[in-house]
Amino acid sequence: MHVLETKRLILSRFTLKDAPFILELLNDPGWIRFIGDKKVRTLKAAKEYIRNGPQKSYAQLGFGLYAVKLKRSGRTIGMCGLLRRDTLDDADIGFAFLPRYTGKGYAFESSAAILDDAHESWGMKRILAITSADNERSGRLLERLGSRYLKRICFTPGAEELKLFEKKKAGSSHTRKK
Repeated sequence: MHVLETKRLILSRFTLKDAPFILELLNDPGWIRFIGDKKVRTLKAAKEYIRNGPQKSYAQLGFGLYAVKLKRSGRTIGMCGLLRRDTLDDADIGFAFLPRYTGKGYAFESSAAILDDAHESWGMKRILAITSADNERSGRLLERLGSRYLKRICFTPGAEELKLFEKKKAGSSHTRKK
C-alpha cells in the first residue's frame, strides 16, 4: 500500500516481502554505528523485526517507518517514518538509507513528506528527532528540514548521549495516497 508519494519516491508500508532489504539495511555498518545493532542476522529475524516494529506501529498508531522506493524502478532504497517512544513526549522521525543511495537528496525528500504528513494528516504540532552525538550528517539534514537542536539527552543513566531536535508545523510538498 502506497502511503506517500514525492517527485522521485514512493513511501509504502513494510511487508514481510521486504525482509531481504531489512536484513541488508540493519547490517550496514552505518546503521550499526549510528542507530545500533538490532541483532538481525537472518531473514527470519528480519521478518520478526518488520512484525514487531513497523507493522505493530501501523496497527497501534496508524503510522510508523515506511519503505522508501524509487518511483522509476520500484527498488527499496531506505526507510523513513515516525516512531513513538515512551522516552519522548512526541513522535520522532527516523530515516536510514543504503549507502549507495545517500547524498542524492532521498533522505531529505522522504523526510519532508513524512513531516508534512505528520502535521497535516495526523495533526501533530511538533515532531522530534534524535541522533547520535557524532552523527553530524543527520543533524545537518534535520536542520535543513527546519528542525532546531534543543539539547543533549540520555534515555537511561549511562546510556549514549543523543542530540534532540524538534520541528514545528510547516507547509506541504507531497501527495497522500488513500
